[in-house]
Amino acid sequence: MNDADNVSFGKPKATGAVFVAPYGTALPTNAHVALNAAFKGLGYVSEDGLVNSVETDTENVNAWGGDLVLVGQTTFTEMFTVNLIETNADALEVYYGEDNVVVEGDGSITVTQNSEMLPNVSVVFELVMTGGRIKRIVVPNAQIADRSGEITYVDGEPVAYPAVFVVYPDENGTTHTEYIATVTSS
Repeated sequence: MNDADNVSFGKPKATGAVFVAPYGTALPTNAHVALNAAFKGLGYVSEDGLVNSVETDTENVNAWGGDLVLVGQTTFTEMFTVNLIETNADALEVYYGEDNVVVEGDGSITVTQNSEMLPNVSVVFELVMTGGRIKRIVVPNAQIADRSGEITYVDGEPVAYPAVFVVYPDENGTTHTEYIATVTSS
């Protein structure tokens, strides 16, 4: 049966939408529990929001005579993409690598870029849905493995750092877990 109450927008929580911690940090197991203090908020994300994409390749097996009898999946890649639009130390450390960002006592930041691969991290995305619901997407193991996006400096548009988190499966083959709950008043 159709239920319009189950149709929702996905907006960022007022306290932030993208949180990153070192890989192996204790993860939340529901939509309500406070995040581990190791998770750092990365600030505002562009109006493009959060994009979760899956790419798969398959191979068809045909029987003699041409009938399709089996389809096998040969690859599976999941990614979460956001454009970070705050130029702050936490976002820069995730995008360029912690060792490549130095914050001085007066707040000035120095960033260096190199060809080193970025470390694996744990990521949590926090969303507010319509109908008084919240959604938390927990990604235990991810990495910004492809930084081939463009950072554009132009009048009228924010500087955006295109963060594409490639997701790796855990020991059970799970790439992410989603928790949806109703907000309760206290």
